[in-house]
Amino acid sequence: MQRRTSAPPPSRRLCRRHGYRPPQSGFRSSFQRNSVAAHAFGVRHGSDSLLTHGDLSVLSFHATKVFNTFEGGAIVCPTAKIKLRIDQLKNFGFVDETTVVAAGINGKMAEVNAALGLLQLKHIHEALARREVIDARYREALRDVKGIRCIDAGPPGGEANHAYFPILVGADYPLSRDALYDKMRAQGIHPRRYFYPLISSFPMYRTLPSAHPANLPVATAMAQEILCLPIYPNLADEQVDRVADLVRRH
Repeated sequence: MQRRTSAPPPSRRLCRRHGYRPPQSGFRSSFQRNSVAAHAFGVRHGSDSLLTHGDLSVLSFHATKVFNTFEGGAIVCPTAKIKLRIDQLKNFGFVDETTVVAAGINGKMAEVNAALGLLQLKHIHEALARREVIDARYREALRDVKGIRCIDAGPPGGEANHAYFPILVGADYPLSRDALYDKMRAQGIHPRRYFYPLISSFPMYRTLPSAHPANLPVATAMAQEILCLPIYPNLADEQVDRVADLVRRH
């Protein structure tokens, strides 16, 4: 949620994460630029796929993603040389039956997952179009609710995949974010406080100086206000209206 504007001197790689905020432009430097693009399938920045920005982009095909194979993922890379290296690493480091060049892993996708993905691809454009309609319906219903801010899906000229519909529950809304979350859960609606808690607050990281909330003011504030409303292609208009009405009727 918060990124540096310049690279720390000791680094040789920069890793950025694309979430539900508008796509971020890349660092212009000689550093290797890797992107955690788990949520970025189908997203375009200008006329280009967001997955082509940087040296490597890592996708998740988990069941909760816009495009999924139930489990799995992909790495988008710019050259055949890098792809060959990745292919070796995901196949135990094998080059052939007798040659092993690295301590690789078993990172291959199972056939049943690949088959599910091929079926999903047949309907992905319809799914993305329906998500866009739901996004617009939420925005219209919530635009005048005091204390609720709908996060922009993307910059003009780009193309979002509407994987999430995040809102920020501000201090001038009558309920806290957690109170609204509990209210919706009590009505059988399951929003997500996504991303909360911050990774920097996990026990294994919280003692690091860089994890102190004072060093992450934007991310810390957003983690206390963020709430992602339900969005998926089969969500009916009446269900969207019910969710929005619960937010309006505080």
